Amino acid sequence: MDITVEQHDLKQDHHLIGLPALMRMTITGEDMGTLGLQLIARAGADPHTADANALMDLSTILQLRGDRELGLDIQRQALALQQIYSPPMGRGLPDRNTATLRLLAIMGEGDLMANSPVEFLLEDVDVALDIVYVTQALDLPQRLPEHDVLFVAIAESEQNLPLLGKIQTAIAAWPCPVLNRPEHIATLSRDNNGARLKSVPGLDMPTTAKIAREELERVACGELGIAAILDDGDFPVIVRPVDSHAGQGLEKLADAGEIAGYLNRMTNSEFYVSRFVDYRSADGLFRKYRIVLIEGRPFICHMGISEHWMIHYLNAGMADSADKRAEEAQFMADFDAGFAVRHAAAFNEINARLGLNYVGIDCAESADGRLLIFEVDSCMVVHAVDSIDIFPYKQPQMHKVFAAFRQMLIHAMQQA
Repeated sequence: MDITVEQHDLKQDHHLIGLPALMRMTITGEDMGTLGLQLIARAGADPHTADANALMDLSTILQLRGDRELGLDIQRQALALQQIYSPPMGRGLPDRNTATLRLLAIMGEGDLMANSPVEFLLEDVDVALDIVYVTQALDLPQRLPEHDVLFVAIAESEQNLPLLGKIQTAIAAWPCPVLNRPEHIATLSRDNNGARLKSVPGLDMPTTAKIAREELERVACGELGIAAILDDGDFPVIVRPVDSHAGQGLEKLADAGEIAGYLNRMTNSEFYVSRFVDYRSADGLFRKYRIVLIEGRPFICHMGISEHWMIHYLNAGMADSADKRAEEAQFMADFDAGFAVRHAAAFNEINARLGLNYVGIDCAESADGRLLIFEVDSCMVVHAVDSIDIFPYKQPQMHKVFAAFRQMLIHAMQQA
């Protein structure tokens, strides 16, 4: 594919606000309703003069407020007008034209889990970001912004597999370094990750089986034993719909008798099933870590502590507990000399088998001290938008992450 690069026109009346700023405004309780109305007015009723940046920001606001379907509809309207978007530089940083490095990220349409949220990783970093959206109907444009590095931000999902294949073909002979190549992202399904990582020494990664609804119904009625599906365990199991994230549809089932009720609540046709691991610490609490590997090096992004096995940072009560925050702060301070060292061999092997420059890992430690892997993906959200007053210790840690991401881009340029 012959690509022509050009200096993208940033002299617009209305720039993109961007995901980090909008998420920070949402968390701090700003009046997003009024901002939404202003964006609607900017978008305009005339499709020939509509403001695509306003539509894209409006889509983000709607998704942050939980109106996913309307948000995606607005996003489609934005993409029909414009494929390339230029988020602002981080707070207090120089103009885009004086940035140290120019990054072009390829994204696909979808919700906030459909792509790696690269914007968060570039906050307060002197990197100018442009995002080009590609869909099955929209190819890479012939004219693209000038860039030093290309980053594929499209996440693995069954819906995105054809798109990743399309991108793989389009960038096969790209004139600048490419990070997170699409053919490697495409291998990150839960069942595939389990199959290729469970043999890593020092790792506990339960087998994940992808099964059709009909097979699960057979287990429910006793026609099929769970051992015929899972080669490493029995009930209890955890079940979730394929392509679900953030715990949507995720449940622990104690026995075959609970499957029928679960299926009555779900309309999906395919599910992931894996054995449940009780990873409680000695104090009875569950601890889950979000780690990113950047050029193979692990960085801690957050630690959730909860009484419940299904931990999401927002429902773990971290903001309400000074004791939990103190433990998280200490864990971050000790991570490089503690957790990262204990599991260094496992992290090195995971990195070697995945072949990705940047990837996220949700994990814990099992009772016998192994690294227990829940999920490996390239689109995990890591950010520094939490309240500085409540989480002052997070800013220095996240700036380490952002600096490592920036250094990864520089290394790619130097090695080109």
